[in-house]
Formats: sequence, structure tokens, C-alpha cells
Amino acid sequence: MIEDKRDILKNNKPFEYRLLKYQKAQIYHEGKAIMIILGKDYAKLLSNIAKNDDYALQLFMAKVTGQFKHGNEKIAKNKYKGR
Repeated sequence: MIEDKRDILKNNKPFEYRLLKYQKAQIYHEGKAIMIILGKDYAKLLSNIAKNDDYALQLFMAKVTGQFKHGNEKIAKNKYKGR
């Protein structure tokens, strides 16, 4: 199953992270801080970091932040905006 059909995560690597105190991490998308994760998501982030798989790490951060677009969200949003 291909989860990144447009190869955005493989080529660009738009997500970055910074580990903070007290088991928290800041997630950045294209240089902008967008979310702080903790708890289960923090543990999953650490396990993805330990795997040394950049694609899996990028995919995890895209999913946890909700920034993983499938391509049709903008069209649908604009289509039904007036309702």
C-alpha cells in the first residue's frame, strides 16, 4: 500500500522535530512549529527515530499532525464553502 502517492515525504522531508523536556516534542512543518506531542505519540516518535527510517518518521509526523493531504481536500472545501 502506497501512502505517499505524490512522493512529498520522500523528496522534501517537510517535517522536523525537536525533543523537549518532560517527554515532549515539538513538531515543525516547513520550518513552522505546529504541534507539541506527548504521551503515546511521544513514545511512537522515539521508536520511529530509533528505526533510522526517514520515510517512516516523516509519515508518522504527517499523520500525527494531520498535515497528510490526499489531494482533494482543497477542492472539496472550496466546493461546499457556501453551504
